[in-house]
Amino acid sequence: MKLGTVHHKGRDKVVAVKSESELVDLSDLWPDMVALVEGGPEALERARARLAEGAPAIALADVEMRSPIRPVQYRDCLTFEEHLANCLAAFEKNTGVKGQIAPVWYQQPIYYKGNRMSFIGSGQVVQWPGYAEHLDVELELAIVIGKQGTSIGKAEAPAHIWGYTILNDVSARDAQMKEMPGQLGPCKGKDFDTGNILGPWIVTADEIPHPAALDMELTVNGERWGGGNSRAMQHDFARVIEHISMSETLYPGEVIGSGTVGTGCGLETGRRLADGDRFELTIEKIGTLANQIRKG
Repeated sequence: MKLGTVHHKGRDKVVAVKSESELVDLSDLWPDMVALVEGGPEALERARARLAEGAPAIALADVEMRSPIRPVQYRDCLTFEEHLANCLAAFEKNTGVKGQIAPVWYQQPIYYKGNRMSFIGSGQVVQWPGYAEHLDVELELAIVIGKQGTSIGKAEAPAHIWGYTILNDVSARDAQMKEMPGQLGPCKGKDFDTGNILGPWIVTADEIPHPAALDMELTVNGERWGGGNSRAMQHDFARVIEHISMSETLYPGEVIGSGTVGTGCGLETGRRLADGDRFELTIEKIGTLANQIRKG
């Protein structure tokens, strides 16, 4: 089942996808996606029943997309070796600082906590931050946590995945290159309004076998920039959940990104965004997350 959040007739509504052109309104059952996630398996069964009963449809053409969920918490990982190696080479070229993949990267998932309040959805405009000149897109797979847990074992971790969606971690590369030698993690390189994008839908975990092996592609203005497959993750999402949850509780509605797939951003291939560019991130079984970036 595909689920999302749309703006329709003056308010945001939780919806289920009925067909390529039709949605079913679930907003009388849940005020937002977090409430649906918190409802557990019973809520999903109720949503499926609403779809099956032939409820009146909303035309997709009559809505504006929103981020399918405002995360309870947001973390983003770095699990693709090709992307990391390419970026280290690009950072060296631009800053003169030589880097190499640290042994710890192979031993455990590496991640940071981002701004959960800055998410937008497919079709919404990304506002170019005034302090940056070099903007980039990042093609990622993300999971939504569906069950609370602490110190979750790897074998049990897949049961905590509620669904999968597409994440675009828009990045201000010039700010990032300046601040990363400070060795505290991304700051203004990642943290600005409209800089995080999810969608267009969340696909429930029962439709994507674990570990996820999904084709991923990035295009800008119709030109293919790169992509790969999520099977190349050094640490799959079960290992990611196991590591993050050590002595720390994960809650329903949290979002965790995979990090960028190899060649899934412009930095790796010497490209950068320009004002007005339109980018499309496509992941098998989920759909296409499409946005445009604007200055001013």
